[in-house]
Amino acid sequence: MSVRVLLAAAAVLLTAIAASADAKTRVAEFRGSGDATTAIFRVESPWVLDWRLDGDYDQMMGLEITLIEARPSRHVGRVVYARHRSNGVRLFRTSGLYQLRISSTLARWQVRIEQLSREEAEQYTPTAAD
Repeated sequence: MSVRVLLAAAAVLLTAIAASADAKTRVAEFRGSGDATTAIFRVESPWVLDWRLDGDYDQMMGLEITLIEARPSRHVGRVVYARHRSNGVRLFRTSGLYQLRISSTLARWQVRIEQLSREEAEQYTPTAAD
């Protein structure tokens, strides 16, 4: 193999590694309907909770997500409250072991926990509801 081919392959590999280092990484994903307490997950700051609420009814549905610090089991606070089909993203700047306590009524929900790079977190612009 020629030196030129080896250098080109090395450049492609380094570019792929650098791109993946800056991309968000899925830490955990949870789906369901009804109430649940998720498995414990570990995240480093910054990270996002990306949530989606769907259901068969336009009204009478609800979703509440509470963040729990896993060890010791400590209530951090309610991070999502929705009463109709919707979705959103919440940015967190804390590291640790966490769980989510999810309560839902007449709804299907999906929650993803994604690790961000510092650059991605800087581009995050919260809405008034955050």
